[in-house]
Amino acid sequence: MTSGGMFKKLGEILIEDGIISEDQLKESIDAAEEKHLRIGEALIGLGYAAEENVYRGLAQQNDYGFVANEDLLEAKEDVIRLIPEDFAKENNLIAVRNKEGNLVIAMSDPDDIIAVDNLEKLTGEDVTLEFVMASPQGIRRAIDKLYVRIRQQKQTSDVVGELQFFAEADEGEEGMVDMTKAQKDADAPIIKLVNMIISEAMKERATDIHIEPHENSVIVRYRVDGVLIEFMKPPKNAHNGIVARIKIISKLNIAEKRLPQDGRFSIRAKDREVDVRVSILPTVNGEKVVMRLLDKGSFGFSLSTLGFEDKHYKLFKRNIIKPYGMIIVSGPTGSGKSTTLYSSLREIMSTAENITTVEDPVEYHLEGINQVQTKPKIGLTFASSLRSILRQDPDRLLIGEIRDEETADIAVKFSLTGHLVFSTVHANDAASTITRLIDIGVPPFLCGSSVLLVMAQRLVRTICPNCKEPHTPKDTELEYLDLHPGDFEGIQFFQGRGCVHCRDTGYLGRSGIFELLTVSPEIRRLIFENASQDEIAELAKAQGMETLRQHGVDKAKRGITTLAEILRVTTE
Repeated sequence: MTSGGMFKKLGEILIEDGIISEDQLKESIDAAEEKHLRIGEALIGLGYAAEENVYRGLAQQNDYGFVANEDLLEAKEDVIRLIPEDFAKENNLIAVRNKEGNLVIAMSDPDDIIAVDNLEKLTGEDVTLEFVMASPQGIRRAIDKLYVRIRQQKQTSDVVGELQFFAEADEGEEGMVDMTKAQKDADAPIIKLVNMIISEAMKERATDIHIEPHENSVIVRYRVDGVLIEFMKPPKNAHNGIVARIKIISKLNIAEKRLPQDGRFSIRAKDREVDVRVSILPTVNGEKVVMRLLDKGSFGFSLSTLGFEDKHYKLFKRNIIKPYGMIIVSGPTGSGKSTTLYSSLREIMSTAENITTVEDPVEYHLEGINQVQTKPKIGLTFASSLRSILRQDPDRLLIGEIRDEETADIAVKFSLTGHLVFSTVHANDAASTITRLIDIGVPPFLCGSSVLLVMAQRLVRTICPNCKEPHTPKDTELEYLDLHPGDFEGIQFFQGRGCVHCRDTGYLGRSGIFELLTVSPEIRRLIFENASQDEIAELAKAQGMETLRQHGVDKAKRGITTLAEILRVTTE
């Protein structure tokens, strides 16, 4: 009963709380009578009240405490474990607190006598049960997320002992050096912790692991689908041990803590091999570690799976089958440039042609292609490799990155002497890629003569299919993208609500957005005249080039990604 002994109807409570209006209540009552529903079900079905608000009102009506959806997710794991997962799912309930000997249980219907009776038998006479209400959807979400976390911890503890570490051999050594037996150099708990951090990263499809020391804590974060997510907070006193263990398996100097260090090692786990690049940077709170994970397994992408539209695919394919010239892919680190180039090589691969790559590092192993990994320590640079490759009679050549004048000069000469050259450049868009090449040192007349196509690209997160729901874009999103609501008549946008499959992010996986600039005779003339990137971009758009932002908005219109994600990765 509510305070004062006065029983209130649910509709009255929701009106008092400002959730619904009297007109909405009347309409819901009519709908409930017509469809034989409860008033709360009608309010939710008509969209006048969220499920959480309805159950909050029911809790007030029946004098129960209420737990909000977000608060359910804060339940401690040692409390959750007191109720078996199968029982929790079957009865849609979850333990949220263990308060002074009372076990607090969240249910959507605490008056379910059968469920309460079974729960009392399960917990035994020694446990006093206290019931609070929560929304059914909130309980289901908490069960999915929290019990999965408990299972993952158990699975991880089973897996951490299976990893084998191999440090890269020094000059004069052969193959990879097995570091698995170096456990005597560190305490076993630290070894187990580092193994868990790496194995979980591999399970979560992470591309990078960040181990960041702060004044009173250490935070481990993974970059998944291009965005950092927090994984765990080890104790501060474990930080030195973690860094020391990573230095050991990377063959770095354990005693050196004042200078940056770079290293690498490989991991073998079952049928998978991962190359790990390690960067250690001293900060005011200790050494920060970033590990880049490169899966050395078979390459599983093709141009058709990268996110190309049909018009982009045809234009790109038309250029990569040409006999000579340069194809340049640009974008920031982690934008998928290497994946696009590998996919291009697979598309044109033939037994009649000699395809060679020079990379740092070799990210994927491609069958039937000659791949060279640079080793600057012994003088095997991009430039020295390329000079030797010219004598190897190549037909197609992939240069991992053009980063200096010497490499750019050789690449241009390759393309002008009858070879098709693929490479990448760090630039913001297609037009600025051309001016970047000129800045590196390529003369405008050689740049204009050799470059066939420049493609800028970004990776956007795609909406999780398991929790996809309709969404109305915010006014600020439309404003920042220079869009108007009238442009979207009849178009339904979507977003991810967040679920256990996508770690509550609403996104799962990534897709490319592209900006393709074909070097037409008119654009070539601008390059010869050393025109600015703005002039080149304006002409390219006039000739039909779709910008990164335009392609992104198009993908949002088709329900592949969100406008918020396009704002995150593109600029005007």
